[in-house]
Amino acid sequence: MKIFRFVFYVFFLVSCATEPSIIFDENPLENQKEISVTTFGGVKNDVLNAVCKTKDGGYITVGYTQSNSLDISNKTDDSFNFLVLKFSSDNVLEWQQNFGGSKDDIATSVLQTKDGNYAILGHTTSTDLEVSENNGANDFWFIKISASGSLLWEKSFGFLGADLGTSFIETKDNGFLITGVLDVSASNGQGEAKTTATAHAGGDYWVIKTDNFGNLKWSKFFGGSFTDTPLGIVETPENEFIIAGSSDSEDFNITNNKGGYDFWIIKISNIGKLIWQKSFGGSAIEEARAITTTNDGNFLIVGDTRSSDKDVTKNNGGADIWALKIATDGSIIWQKTFGGSSFDVARAVFRTQDNNFLIAGSSRSLDNNFTNNGQNDALLLKIDNFGNLIWQNTVGGSKIDFLYGITELQNKTIIAVGESSSADFDIAKNNGFADALILKTK
Repeated sequence: MKIFRFVFYVFFLVSCATEPSIIFDENPLENQKEISVTTFGGVKNDVLNAVCKTKDGGYITVGYTQSNSLDISNKTDDSFNFLVLKFSSDNVLEWQQNFGGSKDDIATSVLQTKDGNYAILGHTTSTDLEVSENNGANDFWFIKISASGSLLWEKSFGFLGADLGTSFIETKDNGFLITGVLDVSASNGQGEAKTTATAHAGGDYWVIKTDNFGNLKWSKFFGGSFTDTPLGIVETPENEFIIAGSSDSEDFNITNNKGGYDFWIIKISNIGKLIWQKSFGGSAIEEARAITTTNDGNFLIVGDTRSSDKDVTKNNGGADIWALKIATDGSIIWQKTFGGSSFDVARAVFRTQDNNFLIAGSSRSLDNNFTNNGQNDALLLKIDNFGNLIWQNTVGGSKIDFLYGITELQNKTIIAVGESSSADFDIAKNNGFADALILKTK
């Protein structure tokens, strides 16, 4: 694979910091690629955690903002609020909003609902303003907003401890399935625990089913005595759910831990009954970050690995991106690693219209066809349904640049979002600390 050559030209985006685009030399695995780089933010910390394509051909992206200046409007204090940005199909910012209370509120996941509005999940430490209730240190905070960005309703779920909402889907019955971390110790076993009456410590997968207004229908938690973190959900054709995350536990619901943290995948029924659970990994650390369906009825999970044994056949050094395809019964179909000799990680995956997969994350490597301008560079990969690499690109400056979300629009434009602390090389501008990062390519 050739080393990339950069050529810059001016790219204009309404209401956002103007950034360069990058033209890459032709990759032998695919045609020439062009990436537009945009940053957005104020003088403090502004980060985008997730992005979703919208029915009008554009996209919506969410995260958090600490700023109240420059690109950030309608905010007066320096607490963290949900940050919501809506863009048109031609990448013009249509509106921005922030939501929350006087303390810290962080959005982690977004989707457009069937009625054309938007649902957003995250967590909150606030107890005032737009946050009507908080039961402890952090609660899941789940909101629905209109197509124009007005708050329609909000719900909090949690107990005394740090309960962190991470991911959700709109279910086929028009409700929602929400997941995140339940602080089991602080909840004292509340949350409609699994059948065993034994309370245990640690953070568990907390799964909440609601109706289409966010009203609780049921909740269950799953896990062991240590740290179990869910980060992705898919619904199966049978109206069951597969939840992907990571765990370093080896008791209660968890069997066959491979060593350290594993990918821990569970399948539950539509009433929250555990159907099966599987651990995947090697003797070191594996953390699953996202899951998606495949066109052949199976599932692709991405994350990172530091192992080179057991389920992991290869590691190039440090951490590698690990892509794992499993069947409906949880059996492995194939697994592949991607990386250089340093740390390369995945944070998001999206199935494209051509039934291949986009992966977003970051890279610190300078070998094995990876380039790097400083610390972490934003990393984009495309692989096919067999795990073969189609292309890979890195974008960044001399500081930390990271991607957390990725999608493909109706016109096949790829949008990836995250954060950047750089103001050099590929990143022309930074307003202060971390700025929201938006990459656009086809």
